[in-house]
Order: sequence, then structure tokens, then C-alpha cells
Amino acid sequence: MSVNSVADNDPSTSSSLPDDVTVRGHKGVFVRLTAMMLLEFVVFGSWFATLGLVLATNNLPAIIGTAYSLAAVAAIVSPMFLGAIGDRFLSSQKVLALAHLAGGVVMLFLPAVVSAGNGSLALVLIFVYMLFFQPTLGLANSIAFRHVGTNQRAFPYIRVFGTIGWVIAGLLVGGLGLSASSGIFYVTAAASLLFGLYSFTLPHTPAPAKGARFALGDVIGAKAFRLFRHRNFVVLMICAVLTSISLGVYNTFSSPYLGALGISNVAGVLAIGQASEVAFIITIPWVLSKVGMKWGLFFGMVLWGVRFALFIAAAGDSLSWLAIVAIAMHGICNDFFLVLAAMYIDRVAPVDLTAQAQSMLILVISGIGAFVGATVSGTIFGEVVAPNAAAGPAAWTPIWLVPIGTAILTAFVWTIFFRYSRNHEIVRMEPSAAQAK
Repeated sequence: MSVNSVADNDPSTSSSLPDDVTVRGHKGVFVRLTAMMLLEFVVFGSWFATLGLVLATNNLPAIIGTAYSLAAVAAIVSPMFLGAIGDRFLSSQKVLALAHLAGGVVMLFLPAVVSAGNGSLALVLIFVYMLFFQPTLGLANSIAFRHVGTNQRAFPYIRVFGTIGWVIAGLLVGGLGLSASSGIFYVTAAASLLFGLYSFTLPHTPAPAKGARFALGDVIGAKAFRLFRHRNFVVLMICAVLTSISLGVYNTFSSPYLGALGISNVAGVLAIGQASEVAFIITIPWVLSKVGMKWGLFFGMVLWGVRFALFIAAAGDSLSWLAIVAIAMHGICNDFFLVLAAMYIDRVAPVDLTAQAQSMLILVISGIGAFVGATVSGTIFGEVVAPNAAAGPAAWTPIWLVPIGTAILTAFVWTIFFRYSRNHEIVRMEPSAAQAK
């Protein structure tokens, strides 16, 4: 059965939805995709946001940087192999289901290991879990785009439910008083197992390369490398790496820093950032019509530097509220970077390479950039911040200078080298294999 027939042949209609949020004329598919995105980020947000604080509270601050670095390594390694298998032998929704079920089982072992202070085993379990989880970020996007079809304006309305899911997770963890507790892993395990079961009910999304001959190049996504012949794609990927260094620093040390500032309910405060995403993501269609793709992405990339400048200022007496302002900027920084980049790639990549190009975007953001950000900030924390703990929040300034520097560099590269005119229609970089025949 084709992807089109799944939506088009269903008797349901979408008459109650605006034209720009329907999915192939089928309200039911839209609802199921929004639930998918919500649960995907409930799983992610229930533990990843405050992992650093949990490790610090359980006498494992030395492994915070390493834990996030391993999560990034998993983002690089796992999509290559799990993706190659899923593309040929299993429908996308089944790969999503099995990955979350396996990850949920792994999470069940983490609370006891972290509470016991066994850092080495904790790192192994975190790495194994992320091997299963990281490919699901790209899979969820890919499934959504497959069923959205040509109505790309529907995607932000689907993706916003991922943000809502992260907010729900943060409020739940904070409300239960688990921000610094190893109990967050039980919450993640339950959510992951639930989502795994739900994924089997998602709209059928056939394996995109079913029946195709296996080649080693497919394991590493070699076909997508031909997109690097295009200037704008190269510039986008370079700037994505630079911006995700900032994201890596933020994910790794924002929660311990809020704790150092004396802020309580850290998970709840971090949820403010995700809540702001809801406000900004629905403005994307308007922003694209007013300022265009290039400058929308520009703002999403460079404002990361502003929010870390606020982190530095928050170290002053009675100025911790500035850190909350910086957290609230997460919406414009994340939405206008991650979501717009995914939309741009879906517009310009050849049809047969769209999924691989999306996976490559996730790889450079959650993998390469996050690894550099986590590793560099982890090194600075171990050599500068931890030995100078008596200085309080001011000791953290060297960490925040890293993303400020990358934001300045990103602004230069993007402004000078990315060529895009709002007066010309965005076209695909090259014809798909099917079209070329």
C-alpha cells in the first residue's frame, strides 16, 4: 500500500481543520501524527533536560560531560545501522516502536545504578539507551513529512506537539519533585514503553528502500553526501554544527547551573523554554512570509549567543531571573533553527534523498555539534568550574563564552555565504532518481 493511499482512502475528513493544518485531507492522520510527536518528546524531555543535575546530586558530576558526549556519539553511530535495516526490512512505524520498547527496558536499570554512584555502568546504560533513541528523532520527522506530502505548512502544527510533550514532561518531573532524582528514569521508562506500543498503531509508512540491494555505502548514508555539491547545503550544515555546539552546551550544563543559582524546581523552569517554543513555532508560516527562510534561520542561530550572555549576567547578585529570561528564549532559538532547517531540507533535497538528508541534519545537530559542545564544556567544567566552586555561579562564565563565540562565527558564515532570494521559488537541488530516468 502506498503512503498516499493510507490517507486518501480513509473515509474520515478534515473539514473541521483549517486548510493549512490538514494532512492529505485526513484529520485522523493529523491527530495520530501529533500524538506521535507529543509522546516522542515526553520520552526525551522527561530525563535529558535534568540529567546533569541528577548526576551532580548523586555524586557523579565528573561524568556529566561524558554522558552527554556519549549521547552525541550514539546520534552519529546508531542511525547508520538502525536506519539501514529499517529502510529495507521494516516499516518506519515498526522501527520506531521497537526502538522505544528496547530503550524503555534499558531505562529501568538506570535508577539503581545512578543511586549507587556507579558512574562507569551508568555511562554504558546511557549510551546503549541513546543508541536506540537517537534514530527515532529523525524517524518521527520522516514519518510526519511522508504523510504531510506537499502540504508542508502542516508540519509546524504537528511539530509543536513535540514541544508540548517536552513541557508536559518537565512539569510532571518538576511537580513530582524529581528534578534532581534518579526517579526520572522510571518516568522515562514508562513513557518509552507506552510510546513503543502506540507506535504500532501509527499510519502505515512502508520501508522506503524495501527490496533494494544492500550496499555498504547505504549504511553510512553515502547517497546523501552528493548534496554537499551544493553551496547552500554545505553552508547550512556548517552553521548547523556551529549552532548545535551551543545546544550541546545548553543541554549539558543548563540544569546544574540553575541549581548553582539556587533556583528550585529546575525541571519546571526548563519547561518554560519549551513552552515558549509553542508560542514561536506557530509563527513560522508568518515569519517565512515576512522575512523569508534565510533570515528566519539567521535569527534562530545567532540569538543563542544572546541567551548565554544573559546566563553570564545572571551570576550577579539578585540577577538569577535573567537566567529564566534566557531559558524563555529557547523557543525562538530552537524553532527558528531546528524546525526551519528541517523544512528547508524537505523543500530542496531530491525526493529520494529527503529521509537521508533529514537524518544527516539530526546527525550533525545531535551528533557532531552536540559532541563538541558537551566535550568542550565538560572539559572546562572539570578544569575550571569544579576547582573554583567557591566562586559560585561566576565560575561558570568560561563555559558560556564558548556558545557566544560560535554564535558570532555563525552569523558571519551564514550572512556572507548562504545565497537565497525571497523573490525566487525554492527548488530541489537536483532531480530524484525516479525523475531522472
